[in-house]
Amino acid sequence: QLQLVESGGGLVQPGGSLRLSCAASGFTLDYYTIGWFRQAPGKEREGVSCINSSGGITNYADSVKGRFTISRDNAKNTVYLQMNSLKPEDTAIYYCAASFLLPSRLCALSDKYGYWGQGTQVTVSS
Repeated sequence: QLQLVESGGGLVQPGGSLRLSCAASGFTLDYYTIGWFRQAPGKEREGVSCINSSGGITNYADSVKGRFTISRDNAKNTVYLQMNSLKPEDTAIYYCAASFLLPSRLCALSDKYGYWGQGTQVTVSS
């Protein structure tokens, strides 16, 4: 069974950090573009960051540039999202998604992804 599982979410104070992980099982991520998306209550899902299959191309939403870093370890079949300087507006459920050989120019589009994880809650609050 092909599955993505996110972990690493939690409650953190403003200015704090979290590292999210997206682990794949049942398939290898080597040829997949991976995207991180988030959805806050009452808001539409938005793209946060994405990384191509080799890890050589990354994209970020303007709202997280300079604070979040996406990376991947294909040997561990895992993609990470390091989130620093967290703000209350970063509070959301974070999802990872995978798309086979998706071009980087399309990686922010959620409808291009066929595999999704169940999500992990990130809450930034004092």
